[in-house]
Amino acid sequence: MTETTETTKEKLTLRDRIVGLLLRDARERSGKTKRECGAALGVSTSAITAYEEGRRSISLPELEILAYVTDTPTAYFWEQAPNLSPEDEPVELGEILALRHRIVGALLRQARLEAGETQKDLAEVLGCSSSRISSFEYGDQPIPLAELELLARHLNLPIEHFLDNQEGSVGEWQRQQNTWRRFRGLPTEVQEFVVQPINIRYLEVAMKLAKMPVGGLRAIAEGLLDITY
Repeated sequence: MTETTETTKEKLTLRDRIVGLLLRDARERSGKTKRECGAALGVSTSAITAYEEGRRSISLPELEILAYVTDTPTAYFWEQAPNLSPEDEPVELGEILALRHRIVGALLRQARLEAGETQKDLAEVLGCSSSRISSFEYGDQPIPLAELELLARHLNLPIEHFLDNQEGSVGEWQRQQNTWRRFRGLPTEVQEFVVQPINIRYLEVAMKLAKMPVGGLRAIAEGLLDITY
């Protein structure tokens, strides 16, 4: 059964409030001011306040920029994750933000077409007009994060599908965050082995072996058995 428009709006409002609390927590932990965060997005401090209080919906590209500015993994807004401080380097955040809005819109349009759905179908999911979906898809209007999450679930896609995985400072930082999260998920003894400089050669050998075809690995294993026995 399709949810009522009122129920959908309640869910979107609740999600905006949750994201707002997480945004405020990330900003305060990083020691950043609302003015600094506003400058990164090109908005006023009152807009940042509205985001943090859940009165204004933030878009995914804007969230990515604030995650970068506050040294907070974007995954923090879906699940708790460790921090990883990026290298300080000049980044044209305004240009990145504008480009990311267009990219997210294009990804949404591509996902919709692949699912065989119309703009009207997505509009019914959000309880909005088809023209609003069109403005999302062409990057004319930022997609509120809560609405993007709802559309992603409808299209059977994870929200990570829309994250910045391209080249560039923010995209590279995202990859570093993901690598760090995977590393932290390894057993403690494996982490300790990896960080020891003396073990680098063993890791290099393991990397080369990982690229070899199964037949080649079998031959090496048989050779080792011959030597051992």
